[in-house]
Amino acid sequence: MHANHTWTLTQPPQGIQPIGCKWVFKNKYNVDGSFQRHKARLVAKGFHQHAGIDYSETFSHVVKPATIHIILTITLSRQWPIHQIDINNAFLYGDLQEYVYMLQPPGFNNDLTLVCKLHKAIYDLN
Repeated sequence: MHANHTWTLTQPPQGIQPIGCKWVFKNKYNVDGSFQRHKARLVAKGFHQHAGIDYSETFSHVVKPATIHIILTITLSRQWPIHQIDINNAFLYGDLQEYVYMLQPPGFNNDLTLVCKLHKAIYDLN
């Protein structure tokens, strides 16, 4: 998150209530059930945001089934190879247009009077 310049620490503006955040920890396992690695992600408490105040719109790209059908038909008719990829965080760390202030993550160990001014989107941010 530091390398992506996800936020900068700053004094909160007058009258702004920063949203909270929390760490979510998960263990990842291989197909055979053996342990692979620990995974941690920082999640914003986006349910504290208010429409029209903290954000203006939410949008998620969704592909229509008819589009997939057309692409597959063209691909098969031209005998092109088909590959599949699953990208579940394509918009994570996307640039924010709004001003969003978040409390420091638990364990960040900095001056607690400072808040994070987000420059990039994180999980569960509206």
